[in-house]
Amino acid sequence: MKMAILTRDGSIYSCKRLRDAAEERGHQVQMIDPLSCYMNINSDSPAVHYRGEALGHFDAVIPRIGTATTFYGTAVLRQFEVRGSYPLNESVAITRARDKLRSLQLLAREGIDMPITGFASSPDDTDDLIAMVGGAPLVVKLVEGTQGIGVVLAETRQAAESVIDAFRGLNAHILVQEFIKEAQGRDIRCLVIGNEVVAAIEREAKEGDFRSNLHRGGKARAVEITEQERKIAVKAACTLGLEVAGVDILRAQRGPLVMEVNASPGLEGIEGVTGLDIATMMITWIEQHACPGYRPKTGG
Repeated sequence: MKMAILTRDGSIYSCKRLRDAAEERGHQVQMIDPLSCYMNINSDSPAVHYRGEALGHFDAVIPRIGTATTFYGTAVLRQFEVRGSYPLNESVAITRARDKLRSLQLLAREGIDMPITGFASSPDDTDDLIAMVGGAPLVVKLVEGTQGIGVVLAETRQAAESVIDAFRGLNAHILVQEFIKEAQGRDIRCLVIGNEVVAAIEREAKEGDFRSNLHRGGKARAVEITEQERKIAVKAACTLGLEVAGVDILRAQRGPLVMEVNASPGLEGIEGVTGLDIATMMITWIEQHACPGYRPKTGG
């Protein structure tokens, strides 16, 4: 099979692992920077050009599109879909997941529990907005934030009002969310492929922080998850239409709460902690759905 990996940086761990896993199973792989692509959009012969040349057909495309390039990156992915390439995650599913407000609304519609979350536009709504999520302490998040950036814990009502007003002064869209104190700065990252959680780790924030992201210096360990957590993680990924997803869950007194669903989960932390070959699992999933009956040319 011929595969493309859409990424701005082919040297990062996840992209290299996916390329190596695909090549070990006999596939041809090309790294493609989506921002260097341009498209001919027509009904007869839709095309993708890359650095001066028209690209041929790819059996499958693996999107590793960063948050900052979501709009153009998903447009390029959509053009590959129009040309008949199998996407590991569809463009529409990625855009659902990247819009935090939309994704939470979709999860809520399916009855998936999450921290109480408020969203508003007018500064006049601040008092009621804070009360809506149970008062301080609370978490304020930029809708466009990622990897813990743009996430602030406001420990008092006065601090919450100041943070909310500051973000609104920048015309930023924000979510105000209930703080789950009993989680103690920990969350569970479930790696979902299809209808199965293939790996799970518990992430713990570094001392003095409440964000458990490994990019922020957090620690991680392999963890056993409950059947309820497993079902919720799979349901959350399926609700957004994602074949592969990182589903972040908080363990609260009232049960597991979905905090976020990541459409392009990093592999370095979860592979390093669990010792599992998740990249090969992802390539195998592509084989089964893009080319049923495919047999690797070399052992994998």
